[in-house]
Amino acid sequence: MNQTWEVLAELLFLLINLAEGSAYNLVSVKTGHEAVLSCPYFSKTPLLMVTWKTKCSTCCLLAYRADCNETRRLNCSERLMWKYSPDRDPALRIYPVNLGDEGNYTCEIVSSEGNFLFFSSLTVTVPPTVTLTSDKSRMAVCQASAGKPAADISWIPASNHSTQEEVHHPNGTVTRVSYISWVNSMPPVVTCLVTHPATNLNLSLDLSYTSRSLPYFLIGGSTSVAAVSGVTLCLVFRCRASRLHKMTHGSAVLFSTRNYRYTPSREKTDAVKLPVLPETIYQNYMETRR
Repeated sequence: MNQTWEVLAELLFLLINLAEGSAYNLVSVKTGHEAVLSCPYFSKTPLLMVTWKTKCSTCCLLAYRADCNETRRLNCSERLMWKYSPDRDPALRIYPVNLGDEGNYTCEIVSSEGNFLFFSSLTVTVPPTVTLTSDKSRMAVCQASAGKPAADISWIPASNHSTQEEVHHPNGTVTRVSYISWVNSMPPVVTCLVTHPATNLNLSLDLSYTSRSLPYFLIGGSTSVAAVSGVTLCLVFRCRASRLHKMTHGSAVLFSTRNYRYTPSREKTDAVKLPVLPETIYQNYMETRR
């Protein structure tokens, strides 16, 4: 009789816990962290077997049999293991968590008192990559990339000149982008507020500074272009001047060559002697010796 009351009390305690939601756990974990899925067992009688199943019958199966003190796994990653000794606390540990681990898990305990089922739902959150930039039109761009769920973006100061868009990726992550145009009535510094279950970030940007950098860049670019143009023009004019100088000098030489003739005088012509042949020189030498 006393044992019957104990069993009824344990069942009542179990029903109360079921009503309070302890039999259905909602677990949310950031990607790369550890997830622990509990499988509470309130009976004082020892369990005979415990089994973890994920999503479907052909997916991961992790089991423990107390009578053989044996554990088995089927289609389970090495990242899935027992958190503690399964005969004392059959909690499931997943580390590190990735997006593929998200889903529903079922823990079934078999004891001499019957079978007990506990359900867990694992949600994996992914913190977004946040950037704050500006473009040439003095528009600030705040982007929260590949977050799960999608991040919330707001601005300080709030403005009616902001727009927003988002892109959904196949792996379940979302990229959200917010734009805000800077007008003269706004303060020069804007702050982007990114709110996400995995992280909260605040980024600030001075739009007046970024807008002034463009004219300086243009001025510097114009100066460099003017310098290059000046050097190019100098080289062109120098080449043309050199060409004109050569053309003028060549025409003058050609003119003097064509119009100048050498006409020696008659006296000088008569004074010119014919060249003496070697034979004549030899004969004259022999006659003088005789």
